[in-house]
Amino acid sequence: MIRSISLFLFGMLVIGCTEKKSEVVADKVKIITAGGTITEVVNALGFGDDIIATDITSTYPATMQELPSIGYRNQIKAEGILALGPDLVLAEEGYMSEDVVNQLQAAGLQVQFFAKPKDIAGTYKIVTEIADFLQVAESGKAINASIEADMKALENYLQIQSTNPSMAFVMARGQEMVFVAGEETFAESMINMAGINHVGIGFKDFIPLTPEALVSMNPDYLLFFDSGIQSIGGMDGVKNIRGIENTTAFKQNQILSLDGQYLSGFGPRVGKAAFELAKAVRE
Repeated sequence: MIRSISLFLFGMLVIGCTEKKSEVVADKVKIITAGGTITEVVNALGFGDDIIATDITSTYPATMQELPSIGYRNQIKAEGILALGPDLVLAEEGYMSEDVVNQLQAAGLQVQFFAKPKDIAGTYKIVTEIADFLQVAESGKAINASIEADMKALENYLQIQSTNPSMAFVMARGQEMVFVAGEETFAESMINMAGINHVGIGFKDFIPLTPEALVSMNPDYLLFFDSGIQSIGGMDGVKNIRGIENTTAFKQNQILSLDGQYLSGFGPRVGKAAFELAKAVRE
């Protein structure tokens, strides 16, 4: 059953609030989320009906895409958020500019931040933190238990596999903006979790993808976001990436793509995403 936070509970959550409420007010708290993983976790905890607006990265569940959008990162304006009349904003750390946060807080709006996970440890942490904040700790424990079961299923699967192919993750935003993932990225974590050899080593974060880098990496598989593939003209557009024709991945038509939030969000579905990726290169 979808649960709603009462204004009584909201008052208890507000930092620095010491006033004791004498009665419970039945009205729901209106929440705005900023960050796809936060939105997914809040929904999984049963508060989806309390969300009145989200950012453009909040694509799951699909019903979130029907809500008003506050925009994306530096495009977000305090006026737009305040006009929606929220009681609470839950946001990824660093997602909104400092000026916007200051304006929201000056208007008396509580903004609570959570670190975006880049690995499975971060997933467990954000689920626990949001569940604790919303005072549904047991629901958070149940979600984490489900993730642990998914990870155990992945572990059992990998134990009976004999292949360990290599993979590079390519971030494409049109033909002129193509990058490859390195170390300390969500891509490295996800690829390694799936029992695949991540070839983006020797550099951190994302760097422009050059023909020379592709040839030296020569991955067995190339992984994209679905939106990245679309931005370069679909699978037919992949062949226009310079140097890709010399890779094993291209020669053997081993180009994969997954939904961006599913692959990079490291939310409650993280184990399922890693398992799907693991099977995609072996079955």
